[in-house]
Amino acid sequence: MVRPEIRNQYIVTIGIECHVQLKTKTKLFAAVENDAREAPPNTLISHICLGMPGALPVLNKEAVRLASRAAFALGTLPQKFSKFDRKHYFYPDLPKGYQITQHDQPIIVGGHVDILVDGTEKRIGVTRAHLEEDAGKSTHPTGKDYSLVDLNRAGTPLLEIVSEPEIHSAAEAKAYAKALYLLMKYADVSEADLYYGNMRFDVNVSVSKTDKLGIRTETKNLNSFRSVERAVEYEVERQIERLEKGEHIVQETRGWDDAKQKTFSQRTKEDAHDYRYFPDPDIPPVVLDDAYIAKVKKEMPLSPTELRAEFEMLKIDAAAVETLLEEIPAGKCLHQVLESNAPKESAKKIANWLVTDVQSLVASGSTTWGEARLEISSLVELAALAVENKISSTGAKIVLEELVLHGGNVQQIAESKNVLQVSDESTIAEIVAKVLADNAQAANDVKNGEMKAIGFLVGQVMKASQGKANPGLAQQLIKKQLGI
Repeated sequence: MVRPEIRNQYIVTIGIECHVQLKTKTKLFAAVENDAREAPPNTLISHICLGMPGALPVLNKEAVRLASRAAFALGTLPQKFSKFDRKHYFYPDLPKGYQITQHDQPIIVGGHVDILVDGTEKRIGVTRAHLEEDAGKSTHPTGKDYSLVDLNRAGTPLLEIVSEPEIHSAAEAKAYAKALYLLMKYADVSEADLYYGNMRFDVNVSVSKTDKLGIRTETKNLNSFRSVERAVEYEVERQIERLEKGEHIVQETRGWDDAKQKTFSQRTKEDAHDYRYFPDPDIPPVVLDDAYIAKVKKEMPLSPTELRAEFEMLKIDAAAVETLLEEIPAGKCLHQVLESNAPKESAKKIANWLVTDVQSLVASGSTTWGEARLEISSLVELAALAVENKISSTGAKIVLEELVLHGGNVQQIAESKNVLQVSDESTIAEIVAKVLADNAQAANDVKNGEMKAIGFLVGQVMKASQGKANPGLAQQLIKKQLGI
């Protein structure tokens, strides 16, 4: 472990490249299903995926639309002119011997990602983002003298987003990865399922005691926010330790061993590869006009940043705001509640239900966020009953659970569960009179200024009414009948 006083002498510089799998039905250049998660090896392929002689790729227009949405999500515009190039290299999972990508004229140039670390906001620039096809997957069975190739992923549409080297700590790297995930998820350009590799992060790390950048390493294929953070922490420590010993940093590609929580060397990058880029002769340039760009912009939903500002106006806990953003159906639900012009107090109550009671139902396995019945009008109706003290907080949670799991009518559920409170003054007044008569000592204590005893009397009223009495009204009537 490097001592803090030594670590503080170094400037840490981090850049992140993220491959985002676009949620198209078919591949980037072939009419083959794009979802290879559960498919047997080499079943989602065609002559185009195999690079057969004479096979002609045809660009998937939906991939262009999704990339254009990603541009707006990143705070910029899609380029009016972009083109595809061939990137040549030889590997078993790349049958053609080249990858179709965008080299010098990508579909996205510029943009930014706003992050929040320890309450401080920071803007990380985006250099570019380009469309490209994925390669296949090679596996190397333990103890065998051969490798296996699965080409199901070959041709899967990717958007590679490249950050500026403006990230300077592991915490910032994690925050960037998380913020980028939310941007892509809310823009609905990707399923963004990290488990299935829908978003994969390559992290470039260098350390230096001067403004001149140090030798960088690239840790590839990280698929969780935690692994991004841990990989950066490990690389910073490792590089500083080597430099303090007078050793050199080798420019190389490294992998991440999640079990050992450490990076390991994969291959050196002493020389820049000559990929022999040239424009792909089979694919025309992508030309977008103003009308197309305007149409995409009009279809864009609110961004996570805009939603965060909207939720913060409710004055709810900061952690609750982040939960609402991360659990996207919850965030969309609360936004719709606010759009319905529900009173602020009702919206705040619904926000708290979402991050506590509904989240608890999801965590217990009773439902999922995708399956939860979050009917906006019903939630607003239930919140109004709770705000007006027509139902207790406990009763509201009982009704909420039934709504989320099975749906239904709020009033009917409340009546069937026997949780509606009685707010009829004459009915509660009779109960109060009897409670005061049966608890003369407590009544005298309240008269003599011992206001703690009033809680006991309210409790007795609630007990006598089987929990149906409005506690606020009960307290008012106790004071009224005692003449205070």
